[in-house]
Amino acid sequence: SQQSNVTSYGAMALVIITLEVFAGMWINAFIICVLCVAGVKKKTLNSNEKILLLLGCSRFCCLCFSWIYAFLSNVFPYCLMVYPILQLLQGSYSFFNSSNLWFSACLCVFYCIKIANFRNRFFIYLKVKIDKSVPWLLLGSVIFSLIIGILVYNTIDKAVCKTFNFTCQERLWKATNGIEEHFFPIYFLTGFLHTTAFMAVIFSAVFLLFSLWRHKRKMQTNSMKDLSKDAHTRAMKSILSFLVMYSINFMFLILTLIYSLKHQNHVIFLGDLIQYAYPGVHSLILIFSNPKLEKTLLKILSCVKCKLCIR
Repeated sequence: SQQSNVTSYGAMALVIITLEVFAGMWINAFIICVLCVAGVKKKTLNSNEKILLLLGCSRFCCLCFSWIYAFLSNVFPYCLMVYPILQLLQGSYSFFNSSNLWFSACLCVFYCIKIANFRNRFFIYLKVKIDKSVPWLLLGSVIFSLIIGILVYNTIDKAVCKTFNFTCQERLWKATNGIEEHFFPIYFLTGFLHTTAFMAVIFSAVFLLFSLWRHKRKMQTNSMKDLSKDAHTRAMKSILSFLVMYSINFMFLILTLIYSLKHQNHVIFLGDLIQYAYPGVHSLILIFSNPKLEKTLLKILSCVKCKLCIR
């Protein structure tokens, strides 16, 4: 009876995760397609579009690998024992998840530097150089994420080679505990990674909010209307929505890391639901904060609505 309850619980979790993952993959695939078409037409992409394109690609791949792992662990768990499926899945997921975090942080920093108005010389220098710096920031993010992915792959590989012997269920349980002992450095590194990206988002939101407040106050004093206020407001909505969602995702990630060591499945399941929903929901917010993406989405939805009405 207990085993059947666990099986039904895993099946329900897989169904919910599948719905979240495929919704997120479709949303990010839309961003990738629109930006790729725009890049082919213009033969170039601006800095904002480059970050959005790589962010959409990293989230699509991250959701794909995470779903494959969830599917195998619930339906065909013994497939994960075949070398090197577990190592490749976890290493690839860590690479794309790390890329997702850093690309998101780069997007927030880019919005802050590009739109905020400060008279500081260093800030003006950053504003002038930001477009040329974006490719290097993205390359640095990819390299750092690749290092994270390799470290995770090697950690799992060493743990599996040292402890795994699948002749009986008791040895399998001991092997799992052996892997957890090797994962303390990875948990620490993951927490540090999320904290660093989270701090970058917080500082970007604070600086942009302060710039918007100063700009609005200046325009009221001069009794003038200014068009850049719309740019401030649009970027502020995007960053604040990202900050709120990132805070929730960050909190549940830390809880998942803590309770995974205590085998609290309900907390882990709730944390997984939040983390699987985050890439899709935030990408949807990015679509509605980008005029080009929003216009294309509304056009597609109107065409679909017309075809449904005709039928």
